[in-house]
Amino acid sequence: MRVFLIVWFGQLISLIGSGLTNFALGVWVYQRTGSVTQFSLILLFGLLPTVLISPIAGAMVDRWNRRWCMILSDSGAGVTTVAVALLLATGSLQLWHIYLAVGLSSVFKAFQLPAYTASTALLVPKEQLPRASGMVQSGQACAQLFSPLLAGVLLGVIQIQGIVLIDFVTFLFALTTLLFVRFPNAKKGADYEDKKSSFWDEVNCGWTYIAVRPGLLMLLLLFAIDNFVYGVVEVLLTPLVLTFTSVTVLGTIQSLGGAGMLLGSLAMSIWGGPRPLIRGVFVFDFLCHLCILSLGLRTDAALFSLANFLFFFSLPIVNGCCNTILLRKVAPDIQGRVFATIQMICFSCIPLAYVVAGPLAERIFEPLMAADGLLAGSVGQVIGVGPGRGIGLLFITMEIIAILVTVAAYRYPRLRFVERELPDAI
Repeated sequence: MRVFLIVWFGQLISLIGSGLTNFALGVWVYQRTGSVTQFSLILLFGLLPTVLISPIAGAMVDRWNRRWCMILSDSGAGVTTVAVALLLATGSLQLWHIYLAVGLSSVFKAFQLPAYTASTALLVPKEQLPRASGMVQSGQACAQLFSPLLAGVLLGVIQIQGIVLIDFVTFLFALTTLLFVRFPNAKKGADYEDKKSSFWDEVNCGWTYIAVRPGLLMLLLLFAIDNFVYGVVEVLLTPLVLTFTSVTVLGTIQSLGGAGMLLGSLAMSIWGGPRPLIRGVFVFDFLCHLCILSLGLRTDAALFSLANFLFFFSLPIVNGCCNTILLRKVAPDIQGRVFATIQMICFSCIPLAYVVAGPLAERIFEPLMAADGLLAGSVGQVIGVGPGRGIGLLFITMEIIAILVTVAAYRYPRLRFVERELPDAI
């Protein structure tokens, strides 16, 4: 695993650097505009290009050498960082520059993520894939936990210009690690070796591969639903917490979530997950939904802290088990297309959640749970009434449906026995 460890460490440093810049740019935009809408557009521009271009990126990742794909993606993201730094230094940085830079970085991310994930199966022995998947999750956890904390301190010391410079240095570090290692080439499978297939056939190949395997298709649908639920929670958790406590407590709750994600990632790296892995997907996914359900029951900071910690502790175990199943069952020469298809479908559920979460809470559930609301005398007697209780009811309703879907998915034999029925591709 030596080569994998070198690549993983380089990407870890780069992720932390990117997290610093993303946090700092968000603060810069909000301080100058005072607009939540302008701030939320950064999230949209950071996600939408990845969703739209993922199928094409996956086909190109499988055609190209994956190491060079990662090198070019990191280089492109580094160039956009340099452009932002130059605009800052000359005092010319405008809002549309940031949207453009974030959008371009999102395009490069569409290539980098499938190439990085698909390379794991080429670099790591099959029996070590669960631990490698846990390590990949831990890199994302470290970025989520440490980047906002570091950026908050550094903004007051070296300002946004210094943070962007640090981000560029982290890109150079990741690039250097990739230049000094070699990846083995993925062997072409007989089913996908047809030289006459067009590029668009290759683009569709990722979806076709999943669609004809009911176990993988159900796993994808389950994760798409989960992503929608988590997107709604991401939007509404902050306003829900602020209805009954302070910003300081909110920061503590979020920090505990980051700590939980880091510990869960480390646990997956050391433990490797249960056997069979699909059992880990169901058990910890069920725990995730119970944690979100509990957020709607009571307005208690201690409960929110514990639920947020357990939720983020479970998340990397679910993702690590799922990624390991896919790495084992999907042929290495088409993993780029398959992971890009999964990325497109799952990521597309997040902006959909962003769009519907606010109107659902403000126009339907909050009025229902107002002091004189329609449900104040029934459900309100159990979970309370007033500001934030509508969001709580939305969480409860959404999670009851999600839990029923999870239980139904577990009852589906093609998914429950997916590891037994599908042969290992590596």
